[in-house]
Amino acid sequence: MSKASMSLPDKRHDRDGGGKYQYFTGYVLSLVLTAIAFALVAFLALPAPVLLVLLMVLAAIQVLVQLFLFMHVTEGDGSRVKGLAIGLGLFFTLAIALGSVWIMSFNSQVQ
Repeated sequence: MSKASMSLPDKRHDRDGGGKYQYFTGYVLSLVLTAIAFALVAFLALPAPVLLVLLMVLAAIQVLVQLFLFMHVTEGDGSRVKGLAIGLGLFFTLAIALGSVWIMSFNSQVQ
């Protein structure tokens, strides 16, 4: 390897956007969101319906943190396809979560 190639920066590692700061921010936000959700459930701070809605909101924020800070959704080409994939993923997630709540509430009425 020549001296010239050793002094040039490796461009493959510059694709991560904010780099270590972005990962650190995402990690801290994930921990804080998880701690808030855990504390709300552990201490039964709110009535069940309000708690359920708040947990879904915290989960949605957690998904956005993961997508934008760790998976770099905004980088690269094909933003339309990425947007469609995110929308479809959120739709399926919401359908599974609401379907599970509906099934569990129906089960409690049957017994």
